[in-house]
Amino acid sequence: MARVLVVEDDQFVRSALIRHLTEASHTVRSVGTALEALREVAHFGFDVVILDLGLPDLDGAEALKMLRGVTQVPVIVATARDDETEIVRLLNDGADDYLVKPFSVEHLSARMAAVLRRARGTAAGTGAPGGEDRVIRVGGLAIDPLRRQAELDGRRLDLTRREFDLLAFLAQRPGVVVPRRELLAEVWQQSYGDDQTIDVHLSWLRRKLGETAASPRYLHTLRGVGVKLDLPQESARP
Repeated sequence: MARVLVVEDDQFVRSALIRHLTEASHTVRSVGTALEALREVAHFGFDVVILDLGLPDLDGAEALKMLRGVTQVPVIVATARDDETEIVRLLNDGADDYLVKPFSVEHLSARMAAVLRRARGTAAGTGAPGGEDRVIRVGGLAIDPLRRQAELDGRRLDLTRREFDLLAFLAQRPGVVVPRRELLAEVWQQSYGDDQTIDVHLSWLRRKLGETAASPRYLHTLRGVGVKLDLPQESARP
């Protein structure tokens, strides 16, 4: 059972979602505008938000950015827009997943379940035995999965939710080439997807680590194979 906020201005779609989610034993609240959604998340605790983009008062993409300013609750974007560039931008702006309308209730349920599994796994943390925090260190990188904080050479990194998840997942396997399919399954909780989604997040992450694909330090892409995080060459020297 999850606490769900449905943000949808189409009354027919909204009623159908409420009925389906309630029948699945979820607790549901619903609003029809972006401003109402912001008020809801400020006053109530939710496990997931289903966000329509075509809202009457504010474009859903802007609403997503505003939501990310006040909460880290998982957001599934429901959109009629199927432009790949737009979808990648939404994921980079903080969406946890997206569904292109029209979609089936079974599809929504599967996506919700995946997002909730991932969110609850993150909330459980990755503490070491005895309750001590386990900080992952690779060269100058220090990543604290429990506090969801990362530093590079003592400087705090300002990472989005997905950037942090990607960095932490790779840092837990230093020197290991992780196939893209595994990244989609473990970081994005998707069994399929477009490589461009991974490439965009890698590009932003590299920028924040002060490197590029042409001159990598930590993040290395092996074309046709996958991605690995490894010690910079200067750190690996004896």
